[in-house]
Amino acid sequence: MDRPDDSQQPPPKEEQEEQPVKIIPPSYRSLYLILYNCVSAFLWSVILGRVLSITTIHSYRGVHIGTGQWTKWTQTLAGLEVLHAAIGLVRTPILTTVMQVASRFLLVWGIVHNFPATTSQSLAYSTMLLAWSVTEVVRYTYFAVNLAYGGVPSWLTWLRYNAFFVLYPLGISSECWLVYLAIAPARSWNQAYEWVLKLVLFVYIPGSYVLFTHMMAQRRKVMRSLDEKKTT
Repeated sequence: MDRPDDSQQPPPKEEQEEQPVKIIPPSYRSLYLILYNCVSAFLWSVILGRVLSITTIHSYRGVHIGTGQWTKWTQTLAGLEVLHAAIGLVRTPILTTVMQVASRFLLVWGIVHNFPATTSQSLAYSTMLLAWSVTEVVRYTYFAVNLAYGGVPSWLTWLRYNAFFVLYPLGISSECWLVYLAIAPARSWNQAYEWVLKLVLFVYIPGSYVLFTHMMAQRRKVMRSLDEKKTT
């Protein structure tokens, strides 16, 4: 949308000759976030590639062997996002960030790491990683491009705010099934842990609803903005 007083409009030719172009370097904050998002997008793209290649060439039963360690430490790195939100480095609601990161930590460290015999061989592990990796590659790429260039291609914006309609149910259902599979072995390991997992499974439904409605609200706002740009 054109604005009469838009400071991005080029000055008259006379002023261009008299005033040199000033290039404002990115801040340390922007450089750090660009680096963080690029690294994260790369790490998750490796997971996505491994999940697809191992499942295609061998079987989904081999996905944990080929991606388990990489996934654990890649997701652990994402714990920085809680810090980013807490100190105001990014404008993200701290509650939803903590919920998302905590649920991921539970799955990779509290479930699959502790009970690989019953969870790592399940198809749900592969579908969970598929949903996670596609989501994160799109999300981190979106953030990196936006920070680096001050805008994002419309196709990437559409993908960022519409892919979750498929990926979110796939990821949530896979996560719930893995938690369920871990309940039986947790009983023999520690009865208190068994009840913790049952409680987690019980709160997954309202928790998932909170996160899903949050994403829907974001989508409505962004897609409305895209529609307004198309009509101007």
